[in-house]
Amino acid sequence: MTDDAPPPPFVYDGLDPVLEEKTIIGELTDAVKGTARRIGDTIDSGRRPGMPLSVLSNIAREAPLGSLLIAFLLGVAVARRR
Repeated sequence: MTDDAPPPPFVYDGLDPVLEEKTIIGELTDAVKGTARRIGDTIDSGRRPGMPLSVLSNIAREAPLGSLLIAFLLGVAVARRR
């Protein structure tokens, strides 16, 4: 019998999961999905009653030609600035 006992194995040897590297396309896809989700949430919150998108949609529903005229004039004004 010898007094030399083998050292115990490290607790974490082989227990750590291998980190999978994401590809650039996978990261880009996740970023685009997250951005689309945030934009959708913002639009949904803007459509609640009394919010700006709700007011604009009500105005456009009640006076479509007037809304079209205003949108056209704003487009001309923005285009002339450039």
